[in-house]
Amino acid sequence: MKRGHYDVLLKPLLTEKITAMREKGNKVGFLVRRDANRIEIKQAVESVLKVRVERVHVLNVMGKLKRMGRFAGKRPDWKKAIVTLKEGEKLEMYESV
Repeated sequence: MKRGHYDVLLKPLLTEKITAMREKGNKVGFLVRRDANRIEIKQAVESVLKVRVERVHVLNVMGKLKRMGRFAGKRPDWKKAIVTLKEGEKLEMYESV
């Protein structure tokens, strides 16, 4: 089954740490599908957001164990991608935030 570029990127990540990375190192963060790889993420960012990508770092984030009294549960695992944009590139969606 072939996935489209819009299926790979789930949503942008807006945290304090990623905001500092964006201002300092021209990097942006995305929540991506668990089965997506670096090549698919790079192609999706370049086609959907119309920017050139230099590098992609991928992290698997394990969900935390949470308890409510004697009942234990687990948050879902997820995958985070830190995308480094080439020099001179910037995203307008982050500039208005």
